[in-house]
Formats: sequence, structure tokens, C-alpha cells
Amino acid sequence: MIPLVDLQAAHAEVAEEVDAGFKRVLATTGFIGGGEVAAFEREFADFSGAAHCVGVANGTDAVELALRAAGVGPGDEVVVPANTFVGTVEPVARIGARVVMADMDPDTYLVDVDQMLAAVGPKTKAVVPVHLYGQLADAPRLRAELAGSGVAVVEDAAQCQGALRHGRGAGADGIAATSFYPGKNLGAYGDAGAVLTPDQDQAIFVRTLGSHGGLEKYLHELVGMNSRLDALQAVVLRAKLARLGAWNASRRAAADRYHQLLADLDVVRPVTLDGNEHAWHLYVVRIPGGPRRRDAVLAKLHESGVGAGIHYPYPLHLTPAFADPKYPAGSFPHAEKAAGEILSLPLYPQITVDQQEKTVAALAAALEG
Repeated sequence: MIPLVDLQAAHAEVAEEVDAGFKRVLATTGFIGGGEVAAFEREFADFSGAAHCVGVANGTDAVELALRAAGVGPGDEVVVPANTFVGTVEPVARIGARVVMADMDPDTYLVDVDQMLAAVGPKTKAVVPVHLYGQLADAPRLRAELAGSGVAVVEDAAQCQGALRHGRGAGADGIAATSFYPGKNLGAYGDAGAVLTPDQDQAIFVRTLGSHGGLEKYLHELVGMNSRLDALQAVVLRAKLARLGAWNASRRAAADRYHQLLADLDVVRPVTLDGNEHAWHLYVVRIPGGPRRRDAVLAKLHESGVGAGIHYPYPLHLTPAFADPKYPAGSFPHAEKAAGEILSLPLYPQITVDQQEKTVAALAAALEG
């Protein structure tokens, strides 16, 4: 079996360091907050080029906290891409704001900035560019176009740890939310997340809101929530962060190898937006011919022992939870077409040349069938 992502291989590289860190935490019983969390927050902020990092319980909470820090409240509107994971939009609904959607660019799968800007209206409080599959959307252009409008740019950076746009990372120039779900480039051993921001007041607000609305025990300044990074996850994240630069370099090398191996196959290879340094969280190809052909190819890959996947099979407006009469089928043609064709191939830092060659051979056979 060639897995979509090999978490065991990653663990093998950090096992001794994680074990030692767990022993430190267990010895002090400092399970919530403490030195390990503070150290990780400093280290990840430095790695990301952000002034401030606040660890939280998961990536979905990170998006909600970032939106609240940007001033989003009940009755506001938030513009999101139609092709994203539900964790981008659940926080909008939890706040009591309305989800407004925009289509994607058909080449990069990133949000179409022109359409996102066109979706901004008088009730819009924020737009959320999603840094999908490991590369950054054009958040700098959004910030420039929306400057002075009162509309915040809140980046969903759950899939792009280590990615750059024109040399700058998510959270360096505006507030960003990220996830450390186990399968991410920087993955914890459970749920975890963080908010990155250049603004100290936003960082204090996020930390306060995520700690039951107060920084002093039993003194609650806000109606908050319980969303804090725990020390055991911080141990794991620190160990992996020390290797993330090298791991991302290995992902880039593997992506380059896929580019070459797939050159003669009937697939559409991924495109990197000019100015981006890709972190290759996922390597996503398209299988021309629609969902029936794509699904048949996926089934044959699984039969061959290749753990391919789909990220994501439904645009948000075609899911029951976020169906909206304003957005019937056909509203976002690029997102809808891509959802029926995309296929994620196995990719992780420890993937071997042999595994990639076998994956491509299995894909070639599946395409012929």
C-alpha cells in the first residue's frame, strides 16, 4: 500500500524527541499552556515571518477567532471560495454571519480574486482567501484593493505552512488562521491550530477570547470560548517544525518528479501561481471526462494499493448544510467542474522514487481502463 500521507514515517523521525518532550510535560504536569506552548508560538511565528502567534485548539476555531478579531459579528457577510473545506465556513455560521461565495481560478484552484472582489457588498465585513493545496492565494492584492473599505482580509492558511508569496508567508502582513491537523505539512498528534498576525492587539484579543474571555484566572472580560493549544501537542509541533523546511524541500522535489512522470498521461498537472513558492500539501491532478471517469480511476488506484483521494468532491453550495437558493447548481462553474475531476496523489516528505513511479504506473493503467 502506498498511502496518501505516511504519518508513521514522519513519527519515526521525531519519536525520540517527542518522547523526551512528553516526559518533560508529564514531570511538570503543565498540560495547558506553559513553556512548551510559549516556545512553539515563538518558533512558529519566526518561521512564518509573523510578529505574533497564538496557539488554539484546532484550525476551525482559528478561523473563527481570526474572524472575530477582524470584527466580524452577527449579520455581517463574509466572502469565501466555493471550493474549500467546510472548516472555512463553519466559523462564519457559528458567528451568525452570512456566507457569500466566489468561484475559483480554473488553473490554480485558488479563489478568483476578481470574483471575490465582485462579491463584496455593503454588509461585507471580511473576505477569506484560502491558501489551497499548499500555495498562497493573492491576499496582497485583496488587501490593496480593499484598503480603507472596512473589509478585512482573513487568510485561511491551513494548508500552506512554509509557503511564500513574493517572499512573504501567511500572517506576515495580515491575520491568518492555520490548522495542525495530523495530515498537514506541520501536523500534531490530534487537533491543534494557531492564529498568526502582525497586530499585537489582535493577538491579545485572540488569546483572551480563546481562554474563556480572560487572561487572568476567574476574571472574564469577554464572553469567550475554550480553545487553547495543549502542551503535549506543542511538543510534537516543535519537533516537526525543526524539520519542516527540509520536509517541504522534499515535497517540492517529489512534486517536480510527478511533473515529469505525468508529462505524457491524460491528466492536467497542477499550476503554481506566479510569485509563489509552493509547499505542496497536496499534489492534485485533474482527470478529464467528469466524475464518472475520475471515480473509476480512483477505484482502480485503490485496487492497485495506491491511496489517492479527493479534495474536495463537493463545492460548498452543493452541500446540504450550506445550500442557498441564491446559489443553485451552475452558480460556480469552475468549482463544480473541478470537483468532478480532481484527484490527489500520494505525497509526503518520505515518499520514494519507487513509490511515485508505481503510483504513476497504476494511474496510467487506470486511465487506459
